[in-house]
Amino acid sequence: MGNIETVKKVEVAKLSDLSVGIGQRVNVAGEEIALFKQKDGSVKAIENSCPHKKGPLSEGIVSGDHVFCPLHDWKINVNDGKVQAPDVGCVKKYKVEIKDETIYIHLSL
Repeated sequence: MGNIETVKKVEVAKLSDLSVGIGQRVNVAGEEIALFKQKDGSVKAIENSCPHKKGPLSEGIVSGDHVFCPLHDWKINVNDGKVQAPDVGCVKKYKVEIKDETIYIHLSL
């Protein structure tokens, strides 16, 4: 038998807590996560630590589907967590669910 992954849905914020273009940091089960509200009302969630020098991505400048690390301007896609060329790397991304204006993150246990 293979490993069965358990997923826990955790409430992290209200949709009204977020503003388009401004990241929000949350701590969930010991993980620091950056939330980004998009123009279409969706929310993206990625690890809040740049793979380069651990800059806090929630404090970065947001432009569309990307956030720029506040330390060295690395560009990271908030949809898939991939660092954009010429830099390389990625950050963990999280599945987000919005129900009745409440934002939930799905965590693998």
